Amino acid sequence: MDRLDAMRTFVSVVNEGGFSRAAERLDKSPQLVSKYVAALEKQLGTRLLRRTTRRISLTEAGQAYFQRVQQVLFDIDDMESQLGDYQQQAQGLLRISAPVSFAISHMGTLICDFQRAYPAIDIDLQLNDRKVDIVEEGFDVALRIGQLKSSSLIAKRLAPVRILLCASPDYLDRCGRPTQPEELAEHCYLRYSYIEDEGDLSQYWRRKGPGAPAASVVSNNGDLLVQAAINGGGIALQPSFIAGPAIAAGQLEVVLPQCEPEPLGLYAVYAHRQLQTAKLRCFLDFIDGYFGSPPYWDAFE
Repeated sequence: MDRLDAMRTFVSVVNEGGFSRAAERLDKSPQLVSKYVAALEKQLGTRLLRRTTRRISLTEAGQAYFQRVQQVLFDIDDMESQLGDYQQQAQGLLRISAPVSFAISHMGTLICDFQRAYPAIDIDLQLNDRKVDIVEEGFDVALRIGQLKSSSLIAKRLAPVRILLCASPDYLDRCGRPTQPEELAEHCYLRYSYIEDEGDLSQYWRRKGPGAPAASVVSNNGDLLVQAAINGGGIALQPSFIAGPAIAAGQLEVVLPQCEPEPLGLYAVYAHRQLQTAKLRCFLDFIDGYFGSPPYWDAFE
């Protein structure tokens, strides 16, 4: 039995939550996977896993061994990936999660440029506006927009993200141009449902009673809301990376520029820096500064 193969098999059983799923991931039979783990336990002289008919769990010794062996395997992989030419050793599948509207508008060119620089790295880019669980769902890195809360993950800030109130000139001609935040309550609000913080503006949008807007639109897609604003549907609160082209083209006007919320951030979020693979390091280095400072999507001003 190869010791490294047994260690990798054990880690896969723990990560996959069972022998059968680990066997599928490793393309081995469940019997062989079980044999590897049993042989490893015999070699170590201690039980690593508790086995029942429904699930497996780590013993105390298994928990300690799992934490150490993960680092050992990552260090081995990392050492091998750095041998020879760094760029040529960066290879394999890089799984990325990114927000839908941002990725559609701004990641196509980035991905093509990155693959020209690192042709041995394949890309699996999944678009989703929810916060994926990077570790559980098997992503190497996720791009996120917001004010990130503290967590066990590492966050690398890539660019500021301005949030703007905007509406079409036609809508503002018909319904009036707000000069004070209080006047927002008289307008239709095109609201993004995933927004975490509308800042001080939220108290005006959510005011009830006389003068409140007759209708509002809520959607989980910013491109749709910007298009609704262009078509005269109301006032949208959207990031400049979506609304910027329409503002530059005169299809939208910025409303209450003096009340612009604090900018959010675009972040690359990934697991602990000691466990970085060469392909992830290459991507993080490549995307750092890629969008410019200030980012190119703010060139409408």
